[in-house]
Amino acid sequence: MIRMKILLSNDDGVDASGILAAKQVADEFGETIVVAPSKQQSGIGHALTLVDPIRVNEVNLRDGDIGYGVTGTPTDAVTIAIYELMDEWPDLVISGINTGRNTGKGELSTSGTLGAASEAASLGIPAIAVSQHIPSDDIKFEEGKIEIDFSSSQKVLRDLIQKIIDNGFPEGVDILNLNVPENPHSYKPIICPLAVRMYEPVVEKRLDPRGRPYYWING
Repeated sequence: MIRMKILLSNDDGVDASGILAAKQVADEFGETIVVAPSKQQSGIGHALTLVDPIRVNEVNLRDGDIGYGVTGTPTDAVTIAIYELMDEWPDLVISGINTGRNTGKGELSTSGTLGAASEAASLGIPAIAVSQHIPSDDIKFEEGKIEIDFSSSQKVLRDLIQKIIDNGFPEGVDILNLNVPENPHSYKPIICPLAVRMYEPVVEKRLDPRGRPYYWING
């Protein structure tokens, strides 16, 4: 069996349960390294930090292995992993498993999950962005309080990695954007175009204790 070098990152943070779920699958196929933002970075897209220093800290992952938390964006994490932390470039980059789907065209520019994958692809490294649908986006920001079952995404990811090992990526494709329903009726993959828009932004205005306005953007 081919043993791969697999880099895992995300935009939900190095401590997120989704990246551990992805690592559990990736560990079956080779040597893995987890390098991800040290905190939640959803919506950051493909941003690269150029004006601030970036620090990298070793972290104890939930499975007992060592990972790396980066005080920057998902793109920063992938860049530092490839150019500084890894002895050799990875054979595959997996970004996710993201809590929440990335099925709209708007996510191409806003999703940090897709940003990490596209950074790898820009370097010629095959990448998979994995996202799982959740019933409410509020769950995404309740990490540690709500248990999320990623077993469906793990199964689909496992099957996909094996197909990549057997057949390689489709010709002309360097990123696979994998989106998995919370409770799929079938595990048969469907290739489909992105939706035009998956959410409508909501701008919520609030006042601080001094009466000055500030804003939250929700989708």
